[in-house]
Amino acid sequence: MRIIGPDELIFGVDDLDACRAFLVDYGLDEVDRTEGGASYHALDGTGITIRKRSDPSLPRPLPTASMLRKTIYGVEDQETLEEIAAELGKDRDIIREADGSLSCRDDLDFALGFRVTTRRKLDLPAEMINSPGAKPGRPANVLGANQDAEAKPRTLSHIVYFVPDMERLTKFYIERLKFVITDKFTNTGPFLRPQSNFDHHVLFMIQTPAYMQGLEHLAFHMQGPTELMLAGSRMVKKGYESFWGPGRHKFGSNWFWYFNSPLGTHVEYDADMDLHDGAWTERETPMSAEAAQLFLFENVEKWAPGGPPPGKQG
Repeated sequence: MRIIGPDELIFGVDDLDACRAFLVDYGLDEVDRTEGGASYHALDGTGITIRKRSDPSLPRPLPTASMLRKTIYGVEDQETLEEIAAELGKDRDIIREADGSLSCRDDLDFALGFRVTTRRKLDLPAEMINSPGAKPGRPANVLGANQDAEAKPRTLSHIVYFVPDMERLTKFYIERLKFVITDKFTNTGPFLRPQSNFDHHVLFMIQTPAYMQGLEHLAFHMQGPTELMLAGSRMVKKGYESFWGPGRHKFGSNWFWYFNSPLGTHVEYDADMDLHDGAWTERETPMSAEAAQLFLFENVEKWAPGGPPPGKQG
């Protein structure tokens, strides 16, 4: 099945104004704003839609505190959409929406949507670096540090679910939607990618008690580590609480910086994720702090030589 990855996440939230402010400060572009909510897009058009929690047009919520109401996956073409409808229609109700998309629930009752992707193809420069022994990635007199760089999220990268039965849900995504496991934390959960996306993962699951079921975090890809660090530093300056990072994961190799958000989930910047194809051999290791990250930094206030040591100001 030619599924690409998440196109849109839909939330029913308690505080529209706080969510609007967060998503704009995070770097997404606001579109289609009304009294009842709005959508927020990355550069390729993937993104987040927020509505009031009480909005009757939203899919029913999970029986937990999770504000995520629907995950919409983009697929390559109408043929793939029909293939999904035929497969999932064998044992569950499939709703054909007015916009041509499909809606249903997965095996743990997460609301799902599928549509021919609306994401735009990007043609943007990668982060350029100079490395001894290699041809210059950045020409002479082109600066690598730009305090005023825009640092915009490029595309919706991945989502992470808290699930009470990760074996059951993993089976659903592999057997019914043809996702594949790239790596796995033993007794914790797998990293999964669909057929039309070589990213290390677009979906990860973490085994938890049933009362915790929901969205643990979502992430958008940035241009590279420099943009990630710049965007994250700006969020800290604006008063948002850093949850984890900055750092770099081992599985996936992606740089990361997570923030607490009023959407009831963590929101991550990521950059430079590994790509895998069918020749990749799955790895597995127990979950631990050592396995979760290659290294982890702590954000402190800026410092200049001659002042108190970093982190000791005041």
